[in-house]
Amino acid sequence: MTNSNPYQHILAAVDGSKITSKVLDSAIKAALRNNADLNILRIVQITQLTDGYSNASMNSEQTYSIVKTTKERLEDLQKKAEEAGVKNVSIHIRFGNPKRVIAREFPDDHQTDLIVMGATGVSGIERVVLGSVTHYVSRMAPCDVMVVRPNKEDK
Repeated sequence: MTNSNPYQHILAAVDGSKITSKVLDSAIKAALRNNADLNILRIVQITQLTDGYSNASMNSEQTYSIVKTTKERLEDLQKKAEEAGVKNVSIHIRFGNPKRVIAREFPDDHQTDLIVMGATGVSGIERVVLGSVTHYVSRMAPCDVMVVRPNKEDK
């Protein structure tokens, strides 16, 4: 028996940038069309630019504060998806390299068959230094990737 809905487990990878709302809207539409589960994921990358270049580190109180704030924002996104009619919405916070987590680790753990993410969430300089997460994910993910482009006002 074949499933008429090709996507059952959709991942909305959000980063808190201006395009987050548009990414979530696209993921909600895909979840509703496919009667799919929606996972909303935010990667917390504490050592993004300091890793290997300084001794800067965060104490447990600072880390707790970041996670608490991130969880509150994700809960708002979860509520929006549920109010739109998505039946099964989960939020996730992970630490690590966004490229690897979004492209491989999370999809492997959650049987993701569609990743929805923004075309870019970082500045041009950060993209040169860190590389494009979207580019990496679109090449390395084991499933389909929907890239949401920003409007002119989102840039």
